[in-house]
Amino acid sequence: MTDALDGVREHYRATGLTERLKVALAALGPQDQQLTPQQLGALDQFHTRGLAATAELAKLAGITADMSVLDVGSGVGGPARFLAATYGCRVTGIDLSEPFVDAARYLTQRTDQSERVSFRIASALALPFDDGQFDVVLLQHVAMNIADRAALYREIERVLKPSGKFATFDVVVKSGEPHYPLPWARTPTTSFLLTADATHEAIEQAGLRTLASQDDTEAAKAWIAQLRESGPPPAPNLGLVMGPDFAQLASNLGRNLMEGRVGVYTAVFEAASTKNRIGVERR
Repeated sequence: MTDALDGVREHYRATGLTERLKVALAALGPQDQQLTPQQLGALDQFHTRGLAATAELAKLAGITADMSVLDVGSGVGGPARFLAATYGCRVTGIDLSEPFVDAARYLTQRTDQSERVSFRIASALALPFDDGQFDVVLLQHVAMNIADRAALYREIERVLKPSGKFATFDVVVKSGEPHYPLPWARTPTTSFLLTADATHEAIEQAGLRTLASQDDTEAAKAWIAQLRESGPPPAPNLGLVMGPDFAQLASNLGRNLMEGRVGVYTAVFEAASTKNRIGVERR
């Protein structure tokens, strides 16, 4: 296990998260009361622009009810639950953080979605799935924590079906060194930002063809400005997941966006229509 992976896992340690969620969600009703993905939107969408960004990315990827979707770096499961509730598709999430996966399973039970949504502890660099298993792979604000981008995108290409779609929504570096700490890294040792062009090139080198690509930095900046005017969302929110310093992490993200140090890159790619590869299951 590498030092980088250990550092990322430590950043998302979230000790006792599920128990804290149970206490916090009591404000929304008793334990046997079913919750909706929308009720959890301030808590479980761990990326800029929250639920709106997930909805836009899903539309761009063309998700439909008959699809099998993989959410890489699924966090506490908000995007996966939203996709299943909105489209009726089956969604699998993987995350490196055991507390996040435990919390994702608990929240999925609370939204009565366990039949369509599941989660596993796994690394994005060694996806525990057969070749050609998924129609769509989503990656939202995850690649910033991964140094070996070539391996990441090769794994994503491997598990896609022929003509399957890869949809990514990630932070990219624009100009200068970012201010730390940040939501994905409290120090530079676990932050591996690339430019949008370098990200795009790395994905295409993995054998994926570009269908759509756009710079969503201005939309992210507008979202930050709105947050500054309205203040943080009511509890429970992401501070419960990331701890007492989340306000500082989020503030630094906004500062970096406004100063042009980082941006937001959105794109959808397509796997080849034929894949002449012998499938090997990874366990």
